[in-house]
Amino acid sequence: MTANDASSAGRENTRVGRAKSIAAITIGNGLEFFDFTSYAFFAPIIGKLFFPSGDAMTQWLLAAASFAIGFITRPLGGLILGAYADRAGRKAAMSLTLLMMAVGSAVIACTPTYAQLGIWAPMLLIAARMLQGFALGGEVGASTTLLIEMGSNHSRGFYCSLQILSQGLNSICGALLGLALTSWLSTHALEAWGWRTPFIIGTVVGAIAIYIRRNLRETLTTTKSSHTSDLGKPIARLFTQHYRSLVIGILTAIGSSSATYIVFYYLSSYAVEVLHFPIALSLWAPVVSSAVMVLSAPLAGICADRYGRKPVMGISRILLIIGIYPAFVLINALPTIGVLIIVSSLLAMLVTFTSVSALVMQPELFPREVRVTGMSVVYCIGASIFGGFAPFFATLLIKISGNDFAPSWYLIGCGLISMVPLLFMKETAGKPLD
Repeated sequence: MTANDASSAGRENTRVGRAKSIAAITIGNGLEFFDFTSYAFFAPIIGKLFFPSGDAMTQWLLAAASFAIGFITRPLGGLILGAYADRAGRKAAMSLTLLMMAVGSAVIACTPTYAQLGIWAPMLLIAARMLQGFALGGEVGASTTLLIEMGSNHSRGFYCSLQILSQGLNSICGALLGLALTSWLSTHALEAWGWRTPFIIGTVVGAIAIYIRRNLRETLTTTKSSHTSDLGKPIARLFTQHYRSLVIGILTAIGSSSATYIVFYYLSSYAVEVLHFPIALSLWAPVVSSAVMVLSAPLAGICADRYGRKPVMGISRILLIIGIYPAFVLINALPTIGVLIIVSSLLAMLVTFTSVSALVMQPELFPREVRVTGMSVVYCIGASIFGGFAPFFATLLIKISGNDFAPSWYLIGCGLISMVPLLFMKETAGKPLD
């Protein structure tokens, strides 16, 4: 073999190894969105089976609350598992989070209904969601941090966009599976066992992902990486030395998280409960919007690298604030599947651009020694309060006001709040990480 051949083979091995690392990193976060997509789409059935009530809206509200309950433990998981990742390493933390996620999926898949187990049924369901939420609190911060630490000064946005791309791919898988189940199974079969299928798959995929991640390359190279006993140091340092970055990051996360969970997960339930679409028909909207996410995520990452995080984030959020109310007016005035798909697709593109630019900027706010802890806290607080509870808040606003456009008010408010930090944050595109 010549020197040129050896060099070419080395580059090829590097590319293959990098691709494997990216797949291993993104599979856990993607699994989250597969599970959440499935849970959101089957929320009406889960509400009926686990939260029986004479009022369909109340059942839906309780199902939305059980979806949101998993976000309560996210900040705690982000804090503890983020600190663990900053002391023991990204790889160790990401293996632990996947194990807990797989266990949560298994519990959801196997838990008997309220009719079979009584009050223990919803309690087990909620416990599983809380365990998953705790795990995902550390998963997102560690995996996103690992991605940007793999990239160069001029490619971190693109690398981070692969996280969003994986979310879109898994959302498509979850939506298509839901569509297949609702199309092929009778209502009785769907309620008896069909809705459990995605969570069984999630359990199996989680176990496979743990195996795949065994060869991940560690990017935390400081001598502190071997000391796991004192998890309080990165936490104390984060809140005493980097509180300004925390505030900026949380405020930016509010805008992206609320928009993500309304556009990609709530709209399908909204189509069923408010617009009276059949479940099978409503699922086409998230399938198409997730495909838009997959296609536009790399472009959003490239734009964030070339033009900066702040311009991409600011323009996309302004357009989203302006467009969300007319979007709800339109789908209510013309409640057809074609209009719903077009509206959700346009919104999905805006949400993707604002999510990618925010996601890459958030870990860049913090130095390496507290990066996962900071990113986890920022993401989890934004996602927990304003993202995970978005379907619940939107449903509650409709119930209180009697106005079917009420979910748009929620997104407008979150969007305006999330514009404030743009006035104070520094541009991080093209600059080296601390």
